[in-house]
Order: sequence, then structure tokens, then C-alpha cells
Amino acid sequence: MDANLRTGGHILIEQLALHGADTVFGVPGESFLDALDGMYQSQRVRFINARHEGGAAMMAEAYGKLTGRPGIAFATRGPGATNASAGVHVAFQDSTPMILLLGQVGRDMMEREAFQEIDYRQMFGPMSKWVAQIDDARRIPEFISRAFFTATSGRPGPVVLALPEDMLTDTAEVPDAPPYTPLPIAPDDGTLRQFHALLSEAKKPFVIVGGGGWSEQARRDLEAFASAHEVPVGVSFRCQDYFDNLHPCYGGHVGIGLDAKIADRIRNSDLVIALGARLGEATTSGYTLFDIPKPRQPLVHVYPDPEEIGRVYSPTLGVVASSAAFAAAVKRLEPKHRSRADYVKTAHADYLAFAEPTRSPGDVQLSRIVRGLSDRLPHDTIICNGAGNYAVWVHRFWRYRQYRTELAPTSGSMGYGLPAAVAAKQLHPERTVIAFAGDGCFQMTGMEFMTAVENRLPLIVIVCNNGMYGTIRMHQERTYPGRVSGTDLANPDFAALARACGGFGAQVERTEDFARAFDEAVASGLPAIIELSISPEALTPASSLSETRAKALAAQR
Repeated sequence: MDANLRTGGHILIEQLALHGADTVFGVPGESFLDALDGMYQSQRVRFINARHEGGAAMMAEAYGKLTGRPGIAFATRGPGATNASAGVHVAFQDSTPMILLLGQVGRDMMEREAFQEIDYRQMFGPMSKWVAQIDDARRIPEFISRAFFTATSGRPGPVVLALPEDMLTDTAEVPDAPPYTPLPIAPDDGTLRQFHALLSEAKKPFVIVGGGGWSEQARRDLEAFASAHEVPVGVSFRCQDYFDNLHPCYGGHVGIGLDAKIADRIRNSDLVIALGARLGEATTSGYTLFDIPKPRQPLVHVYPDPEEIGRVYSPTLGVVASSAAFAAAVKRLEPKHRSRADYVKTAHADYLAFAEPTRSPGDVQLSRIVRGLSDRLPHDTIICNGAGNYAVWVHRFWRYRQYRTELAPTSGSMGYGLPAAVAAKQLHPERTVIAFAGDGCFQMTGMEFMTAVENRLPLIVIVCNNGMYGTIRMHQERTYPGRVSGTDLANPDFAALARACGGFGAQVERTEDFARAFDEAVASGLPAIIELSISPEALTPASSLSETRAKALAAQR
């Protein structure tokens, strides 16, 4: 490792490159000009200029999901950092490796509430794995190396590093650190024997998978295990691409809008295996699927962080292990059970029945559009979405066939879909990338469409326009039926907005017109927005707005 004299900003960029970072997302700021100059000098790291730091951080989070390597985001001090915090929260709750690099005031100005000064340790401490400030340019290789190790080890997550402006312009002679290597946690032989014994005795086991640290190989290992041991596998909230949805052992999505048959299957199971899933609010139907603190069902909880095991539910067997390492280990276990073929077959049949398109009010049937695209597009198509009732249609009717074809925030963050699609299309230009968004969700980060235009990324955004914040209106009608307040939206012409930005735009008023609009969007070779006119009555796949209101009024009488 040869030492050489460099500025802090140049040292920083060279460390990112040697650890494998090829792209960073951000909004340029005066507080890290020397780092920008380092990118110009290096030409090994590409800077994607987002329109908002929140969008940039979500792009970095999506990059981390897709690659398993930390996604990198830059933001300037103060307002830039606060804007970026939305993406850090997504990375934390989604267990995604990410590094946020923040400009900071000069070291000689700290503790004076200088212009745009924030104490980042206090601000980001609750939603990151590690927050630190690099005060000495000579320590940049050390801090960046630790950041990569920390972001990817145990339960993956975000790291935040503050960069004082004057530190980046200091010169230092310091050797580079060696590239980091991920450190998986494998289960020990004794734990595997206990797990094997519990599984062999179970008649109705059910696996719930989720969390971070997965891979395509881990998915294949899990599918091999499920087939050999005849175990149905459900996926936790927005982790539907962790298991082939048409695999005979696939048991469905254990998320919001949960099928009652899946809920009953979990409640009546004689062994629930939570593999990588935290068993949070969304996956447990508001903590109702299991008794607290001791579940009625025997529970095996496999998680890479010992502090999560027993946090809410006391397991029969707790296993500290990475999901990929555990899947690889259990794939080799010899099956020792009576046939569970009928049990598994029924679970998959129930999923298929629940995933059949339903009829909703209005001339645009979102279930048919989602299923139609799912059936005709390649299996490696990447589907992105943020938060809103429209997403229930996507989660229920799309069939995910390969790992990392779903980019959706388990944190429930609005505005995520479009930035995620930008990152996905930049990383995989050969693949079809679609972002679904509600009208409210799109407008959270909608100007990242210009980022797609600038970088010539022909992604497709499908905006489901119903003129309201649908999820909040649903809760409003359930609790305060007919008393509408604050949930209506006045919207732009989204198709015209796309054309004004230099992209393709189309409006769809009827289901039968969608296929042509989609084909035209693809043929244009441009970033595209297809606006769907969704009836406000189409509140969920199972209930209209009027039905929801009437049910709530009846309950109040």
C-alpha cells in the first residue's frame, strides 16, 4: 500500500472506488466541493445528480437493495441532510446497506450554530447503525473501511459520516485500506440439530422470509429446502421476490391486505420459522398473528442480530445467523417427516386463488393491468413502488419470479418508486423497469423524472390518479365516515408533465387502451409516464369507497 499526498476529498473518492462503489447519488453542495473534484479526477465513480436529497438517498437505498453493496449518497449540510433523512429511514427499516456522506461546517466553526450546522450524531443516531464525523483527513481510509463493514455486517443498514468542509481540503499522506469483504454469520451444528428436530416433528410448518442479506443463490437454496421438506413459504411485507411466486411451495404475501386463509394457516401452524423477518407490525397484522411475549405457535426466529431475537416474541429456538448462510445450511438437511404434500398444495392453491384479478369500480381495472404486464413482461422486470392503496393491487396481482425484481419500502415511505426506478435503470439498462405510483406518492419525488430524462433512462412510471390520498381516505372513511378533510388532491396533467420534461406521456381512461399506451411508451425509448384514471370508488381490491363508508356508518348506529 503506497502512501501518497492527496486532499481529503480525493482520498475519500479513491476509498469509495477501491471498496467497489461505481455510482453515487446526490445533490451537489458547496460543503463537499473537493469530493466532487475527486470524482472528476478519478473518473472511477459516477455522480448521479438528483433533484432532491430525499430522492438521492432513496436511489442509493435502491442501489444497495439491488447489489447487496452499500449504496452511496452525498448531501450538503443542514437542509440537504434533513432532506436525505427520508432515505436513511427507509434503509434502516428495510435493512439495506447504505452510506450517507454529509457536508459539515468547518471545524473552527462548530458548536456555534454556524450556517446550516447540525449535530448529526443526535439527528441520525436512532435511524442508523453508526454515525461519525471525520475530523482528520489521515483517518478517511479507516472510517470508510469501517463504514463498508458496518453497513453490510450482521443486520445490514445505513451508516452516516459527516465531512467538515475544511477537512476535505486538507492534504495528507496516508495509505489506502484494503477492500472490505462481507462477513456472513453461519448457524452452528448444535443449532441445526435442534432446528431439524423441531421441523421433523411438525405437521403444519410455515416459513416467513424477509429482511436483508439475501441473494439469488439464497433464494434458490431456500426453494430447494422447501421442496425437499415440503414446507410452504410466505414472504414478509414487500419481500415478495425472495421466493418464486409460482413455485409449488409458495404460500403468499404476509403483508398488508393479508389473505384470511394465510392468517389462519399461520395461527394454526405447529411451527413458524421466521427467516430474516423481524416480525414487525406489517408482517404480523398489527402484532395479532402471535401472542406476546410467548407465541402460541412454536417459533424459530433466525436473524443476524441477537438484539432482535426476543425483542417482541420469545422464540422456541433463536438462531443468530445470516439468512443466506442459514438457507445454505438447511438445504443440506435430510428430510425426516411424514408427507406434507397436501398441506403444501393447499397453501399454494389458496395463494393462486387470492391472486386472481378482481373487479373494481371504474373503467380502468388496475388488477387486469398489473396481471397483464406480469404475464407478458420478462421475469427479470423490476417493479418499484412507494406507498399508497394502489400498491395493494401491485403486491396482490404481480407474480414475482426472480430475486430483486421488487423494490418497495417496508418502511411505507411515499415517493420511493420513482427514485428507485432511476437507480434500477441506471444499474440495469437492459432490463424493463416500471415504477407504480399514486398521484400523491408521485408528487413527493416527481421531479426525479428529470433525473431519468437527463441520464437517458427509459423507465416507465404508471401513475394511478384517483384525485386523493387513497390510504388516508380509507382510514378516514373507516373511522370518520363521510367527514372528508385534507385528503383531496388537485393534480397536474401527468402525461403533459412528462412531455414538458422531454419524456413520453399518455393518459389511459379505459383498461383496453393501456396495452397500446404501454407499447408506445416502450417504443419511444424515452422515460415515460402513463397516467391511469382510477375511480375514487376503487378504494381497495376488496371494497369500494361507498361500501367502506356504509359499513362504518352501520357500525356506529
